[in-house]
Amino acid sequence: MLPGVPGLTATDGPLALADEVLVKRTAEGFQSPGAPMAMPLRGGNPGLSDEDIRAVVPCMRQEFGIR
Repeated sequence: MLPGVPGLTATDGPLALADEVLVKRTAEGFQSPGAPMAMPLRGGNPGLSDEDIRAVVPCMRQEFGIR
């Protein structure tokens, strides 16, 4: 794990948040408290649509084993 980056596999981690929260944070960018860097808007890809972002949330949960 990287310093200041929350663990994505934790059952109470960022991927346990509601879909709407994850979509909003991805679309608008987000900086975790204490993190040295922020996730940029749209994950750094201005071409991502809201539909793209909504589609990736279940994929990330599946990849990291969070249901």
